[in-house]
Amino acid sequence: MTVTAEKKQEIIVDNARAVGDTGSPEVQVAILTERIVNLTEHFKAHHKDNHSRRGLLQMVNKRRTLLDYLKKKDVDRYNALIQKLGLRK
Repeated sequence: MTVTAEKKQEIIVDNARAVGDTGSPEVQVAILTERIVNLTEHFKAHHKDNHSRRGLLQMVNKRRTLLDYLKKKDVDRYNALIQKLGLRK
């Protein structure tokens, strides 16, 4: 259900804007996306887990906020991130 340290480092390296970058919106959104995907898989087997569902909704809202911020600051970075993560159809 959680993202392993190795997977998290891989996500950070793939989405970092510079060496050692862990706080940029791109990295944060990518990590949240991985956690959301993991929780979505969890709910396929545990559909009554409402406490975790609340956490999932919080993560989705946090990701939405970060994406709105990124879109407001730099549309090109926003579009590149959306394309890379496959968030919009």
